[in-house]
Amino acid sequence: MRTGSKRSGVNGIINLRGGGSAFVLDLSGPTPAIVHWGVDLGAVIPSTVSTSPIAYSALDRPPVQDLVPQASSGWRGRPALDGHRAGGRAFSPAFVTTGSRALTPDGQEITLTDVAAKLELTVEIRLGQEGMLRLRSVLRNIGGDDFFLQSLSTTLPAGLGAAEILDLTGRWCREQHPQRQSLRQGTWLREYRHGRTGHDSSLFTAVGTAGFGNRTGSVWATHFGFSGNRVTAVEKTPAGPARISNAELLGSGEIRLGAGDTYETPWTYASFSARGLDGVTDTFHRWLRSRSTHPVTVRPVVLNTWEAVYFNHDLGTLVELADRAERLGVERFVLDDGWFRHRRNDQAGLGDWYVDENIWPAGLSVLIDAVHARGMQFGLWVEPEMVNEDSDVIRAHPDWISGAGFGRTPVDWRHQQVLDLVNPDAFAYVLERLDALLTENSIAYLKWDQNRDLTEMGHDGAPSAHQQTLAAYRLIDQLRLAHPGVEIESCSSGGARVDLGILERTDRVWASDCNDALERQTIQRWTETILPPELVGTHVGPTLAHTTARTHSLSFRAITAMFGHFGIEWDVRTLNDSDLSELSEAVALYKKHRGLIHSGVAVHSDLVDSAYLLSGSVAQD
Repeated sequence: MRTGSKRSGVNGIINLRGGGSAFVLDLSGPTPAIVHWGVDLGAVIPSTVSTSPIAYSALDRPPVQDLVPQASSGWRGRPALDGHRAGGRAFSPAFVTTGSRALTPDGQEITLTDVAAKLELTVEIRLGQEGMLRLRSVLRNIGGDDFFLQSLSTTLPAGLGAAEILDLTGRWCREQHPQRQSLRQGTWLREYRHGRTGHDSSLFTAVGTAGFGNRTGSVWATHFGFSGNRVTAVEKTPAGPARISNAELLGSGEIRLGAGDTYETPWTYASFSARGLDGVTDTFHRWLRSRSTHPVTVRPVVLNTWEAVYFNHDLGTLVELADRAERLGVERFVLDDGWFRHRRNDQAGLGDWYVDENIWPAGLSVLIDAVHARGMQFGLWVEPEMVNEDSDVIRAHPDWISGAGFGRTPVDWRHQQVLDLVNPDAFAYVLERLDALLTENSIAYLKWDQNRDLTEMGHDGAPSAHQQTLAAYRLIDQLRLAHPGVEIESCSSGGARVDLGILERTDRVWASDCNDALERQTIQRWTETILPPELVGTHVGPTLAHTTARTHSLSFRAITAMFGHFGIEWDVRTLNDSDLSELSEAVALYKKHRGLIHSGVAVHSDLVDSAYLLSGSVAQD
């Protein structure tokens, strides 16, 4: 049974409760300790917390689960904080609690200080009524000289019964595929050095009891809400339960805190479930749907032009597509890559965000007006964070390419380089061009792409992956502030930037460039573990899948796209009458049931045969 968010405390014990789970802290000692994260223990708080016995050849005090693990407390695993001052000083902080206050209605803020190392750490903890546990930390340099930060992680304990680890991996066109292994003594580690989330990135890390499934077992799961480099570790020592840690993966010298400077970690999101993975899913879906930024209008049926015409933009062809789209019941028409200067293929023009006068002599307004006349919104593809070297902007500003310096340009990736958004002039240029596009044209939606890993990210010769990620966030935020009615989709060669950091400022993600319905079944099922279907773009592709050369029936392709934000990515001019009728029926079926699919409880059955997937949506009542 789910309960509302509650907070109580006595004798230094803080009991945060919500959604059938609890997070209990002991603040009576010199440092905060995690007493319990798991099933709700009720309102009763013990006056004292039981401790483990002291073993031979061990610390001369009972072991505890520190909120901030540190070597100075005797922890021999990965410390929460890794850094130093000049000459290696302050390499091992000894934080003690110096402040604590309740956060209404669902949290606690704890301040720890090391006066010798001259560091202050503030940890914010919240547990919502749906059971979502969120933590983030702020490190402040209260000294007079620089502090070099290497890592600041959030660490949570799993239960003693945890025996297995489940997470996801993948590659382009095959994202979010599960992998499971036994939890053994030692450290299980995954590092992501893509400068973006990555195709092989896992949306979550789940540690659970032996054999946990969709509907059974206890599960402790975390998600790190950040779109840049990061690291996740699960550590199991003989001294206690496994610990799950998440942190931004920082480059050498990347974070240098001067006097008074701060570093804030991204949010770590966590959920405990006593009823398998579906309990985790329910927690994340409820929390995401409760956000003030969550889409509130019905998710319109989309037609995207990419697999219909690729770069071959022609007004007559596109108007024909719009005619067919109108007949099918499409509500949003999205013009993909190929509309701007010199963009006849993917080797030139990227970064020149001006409408190509050779293709569109009268501008985009002619097509936009045609789309609007057919009762549809108009959307446009952009890739603001990237450039081709063969572009006017880079010919004029070759120093706007991000790199390691020394006159060396990073290796090409899909014929493109990264625009250095840390450079204020480059940032101002791309913001001005996007603002002009949205001001001069009636555009309701941007498909915001990002098609390469960020290798050798640098600004002025220093590593800048951290700053580049924050600059990309700031670019989207400023654009949305100026154009609050415009929706934005996060695409990154498909699903290489799917995380709650980017979804703080976008309205949906593109789960994969693969429209093969068979591949999509697995991709969408595991993406749905964290993201509700209304946030995940799911399109009906061509009969012959462009990425796999498989052929699937229209009914299978349509039902696969039904459980998400439904769209079409197909040259619908080629449809015969039978296909046109069947696809129209699928569009109507989606419109009939999207209210349920986009608000219901996602359920997944545990089947003996792994060749089958059984998923559904159940009304909240």
